[in-house]
Amino acid sequence: MAPRGDAPTDDSASRTLVLGVDGERRIVQCGPNAEQVVGRRPAELIGRPAADLVDGDAKDDLEALLEGIGARQERTAVLSVRRGEAGTTDAVVTAQPMVAEDAGGAPSGLLFVRVALPPSERYQDPARMRRALMDDQLTRFGASLDLDQSARGLVDVVVPHYCTYAEVLVLESLVAADEVHAESGAAVLRRLAVTSDDGNELWTATFPEGEVLVFPDGTPYREVLETARPVHLPVLDADAAREIAGRWRRAPAEELLTGVSMVLLPLVARDTLLGFIACSRIPGFRRFDAYDVEIGMEFANRAAIVVDNARRFSRERATALALQRSLLPTGLSAPSPVEVRHRYLPGSKLVEVGGDWYESIALPGARVALIVGDVAGHGVKAAVTMGRLRTALHTLANLELPPADALHVMHELMIELGEQEPHFATCLYAVYDATSGTLEIASAGHLPPLLVAPDGTNEYLAIPPAPPLGVAGGATIESREFAVEDGSVFVIYTDGLVENRGRDIDDGLARLRGIFGADTATRPMEEMAKAILAGVYADQHRDDIAVLISRLRRLPEDRFASWVVPSEPAAVRRARGFVRTQLDAWGLSDLVYSTELLATELITNAMRYAKDAKGPIELRLLYERSLVCEVLDGSAALPRLRHADDDEEGGRGLLVVSQLADRWGTRRTAAGKVVWCEQVVPGQDEKADEPVPSWPGENHHRE
Repeated sequence: MAPRGDAPTDDSASRTLVLGVDGERRIVQCGPNAEQVVGRRPAELIGRPAADLVDGDAKDDLEALLEGIGARQERTAVLSVRRGEAGTTDAVVTAQPMVAEDAGGAPSGLLFVRVALPPSERYQDPARMRRALMDDQLTRFGASLDLDQSARGLVDVVVPHYCTYAEVLVLESLVAADEVHAESGAAVLRRLAVTSDDGNELWTATFPEGEVLVFPDGTPYREVLETARPVHLPVLDADAAREIAGRWRRAPAEELLTGVSMVLLPLVARDTLLGFIACSRIPGFRRFDAYDVEIGMEFANRAAIVVDNARRFSRERATALALQRSLLPTGLSAPSPVEVRHRYLPGSKLVEVGGDWYESIALPGARVALIVGDVAGHGVKAAVTMGRLRTALHTLANLELPPADALHVMHELMIELGEQEPHFATCLYAVYDATSGTLEIASAGHLPPLLVAPDGTNEYLAIPPAPPLGVAGGATIESREFAVEDGSVFVIYTDGLVENRGRDIDDGLARLRGIFGADTATRPMEEMAKAILAGVYADQHRDDIAVLISRLRRLPEDRFASWVVPSEPAAVRRARGFVRTQLDAWGLSDLVYSTELLATELITNAMRYAKDAKGPIELRLLYERSLVCEVLDGSAALPRLRHADDDEEGGRGLLVVSQLADRWGTRRTAAGKVVWCEQVVPGQDEKADEPVPSWPGENHHRE
């Protein structure tokens, strides 16, 4: 029998004696190893009171243990046990009652006396040492695919079963999740785990965990790296320890290594050196011999497979996550009146990015593109498709295509991708104009957006229906324009937020509406973003979730101005006066000259090439984080930049614009087109992106 509960079991660092005790507290049975444990033969113990096992000071404690037998209770204590003529030793004593009673009908039981092996006897039995290392220990620490945990489990097995001190060192390239090269000699290593059982804290102080180092020439550590073979040092005398410490420039190492027996076991997997295990036995313990090295290498060969599996898993996981995280935005931009927050929550703990994505892209003219999409499927494949779509849609947004046109181009792209492998995705694309307070929205099979007025009243906006991107046939993608009250909150999301296995989608949509109340106008955006995800963390079967929440405010009226330009040459001079007056009012006198020249070129270009177009020419100035000059006309023909020949009189207007402005561009409107240019205002940051964590969603995995 073996003691139950917390009573320790036998291992290579201890020895256990089992004694049978009758109702009168006398020893009636004795294990054959009594002499090795308590220094007396079994015949000397049979028939004697159990109290003779301990000194006088410990008799009361032993009596308390024995009383537990009568009470049918198991009890354990550390007692000072007599060990023949050798004095006393501390032992863990466990009293365990037996079901059977003795001849007199009194309760009987067993005493388990466990003492530590003396240093001279530890590591004596190679069979026990092999069994302790090989039986189930590899299964125990090999169950983890984390490199640090595997290394910690490894040293916890080696100590105390094989040595008194051990450390695991691996190539730094393993920890960095890079490919392992055929490094040797001067390779950079990292110490992943250190442990000892001799009570000397100098080991961990001198050889700290996490240290990155290169071992010097002339040391056994360098030898094992160069040869990838075990290095056996039966004993290190003071001179050898002093030399190693001197070459290493680590003075405490001399004291620690003097008199130790050392073996360095290389970790080799698939003909590649991964690192090594350094094992030491301090003076007083049996020194390593050739048979110990053989046992150690058998263990190291198996341990190398575990380390290699953990290394490969870490590398593949790091590669996958780096790819996936690179597919999501690194920053969210918006004009100054618009405040944006995002939340992303992957459905899988193994693959931390799926097919859902979000975008907030500041556009010229105090406008912003707000986008949420969802690729069908999960995992890396969906994430790769998502990355393609997000990149393409980001490009289309910068080309300033209207939402419906951009989604139509995306639909054609998905059809093309589907020729190789079927793909489809839903997407909602909205553009908010902070000067007019209008919101243009197009949807391809996506859930309706939620618009919350400042007083808390809210509704799901009705968008013309269209099939998901990549689904052939069906209705044409159309957009719809909404007038938005200043300070409204706009919420777009993926289906994982409102739908799961245990809840109907209508209930999820109703829950989302219920989050917003009368305090919407003053409630912090971060608080509303957290409330949206409240309660979804416990759902282990949820889909990926992406949410983009924005507070839509108008650009102050004193920050933009417009003027209708008459179709006559003298109007250009008057337009320059309008520009000068407005910039002086804004305190931007330094930009007057360049803006006058830019406005002149844009207006002249519109008069020359849009003279047959219907409608007037309009000049607009917008002062936000930057200064934007726009010229609107009724022609749908977009100008293009070209380099005029030396003998040509015209064709240089847009070249001048491109040289003076920080950026310029064009976009079509329902009435014609807009040609714009942007200048950076000195002393202002023209891009105020919302910071995104190291990976989207990392800070949102807890409530």
